[in-house]
Amino acid sequence: MDFAFAAKVFAALFAIMNPIANLPIFLSLTSDMGEAEQRRTAVLVSATVAVGCIVSALAGSAILGFFGLDVDHFRLAGGLIVLLIALSMLHGTDSATHSGSGEEKATFATASNVAFYPLAIPILLGPGTISALIVYAHDATGPDRITALGAGMLAFLLLLAATLIAAPTLSRIISPTVMSVTKRLMGMILAAIAMEMLVASLRALFPGLA
Repeated sequence: MDFAFAAKVFAALFAIMNPIANLPIFLSLTSDMGEAEQRRTAVLVSATVAVGCIVSALAGSAILGFFGLDVDHFRLAGGLIVLLIALSMLHGTDSATHSGSGEEKATFATASNVAFYPLAIPILLGPGTISALIVYAHDATGPDRITALGAGMLAFLLLLAATLIAAPTLSRIISPTVMSVTKRLMGMILAAIAMEMLVASLRALFPGLA
């Protein structure tokens, strides 16, 4: 197994979805629930995100082919999206790409099932997450990298589920300062991932740059 590739997939998913920084959002949207119902919601969120990740990884290239899109063009667009999310995180703000616009946020509290909308989609499984998964799935050539892709996804999904299930306890342990620092640190990592995507796509589209 390509452990470096698995680590890259895990780091990208952690940086984009950032379970620690999204804890306050999860807790605020489930504040009227008991702890047992919060745990059920956490399981539903995790399951929805897992299904979305698997579909993105398995069907992403086929969807691009259906629309006649080249993966290098998509990698460039995805890199720009991820970079914008990273810049928002570095400034300590929430990206509208994943957190929703002002109009969308107004509908969050009245959603019929917050586990699916907005927690799973778009807060966790948004355009940035889907873009990264499609790109990494395309790069997963050969058994070693395919195994690494699955291992990186599985490791993150287990961490996400554990974090959300333990959210009431973690909220009493993790201070807002730690969440703020984590968001900015993940923003730096995500910016580096975005630049890697952009440079790789530009080299493929303009071979003279290499």
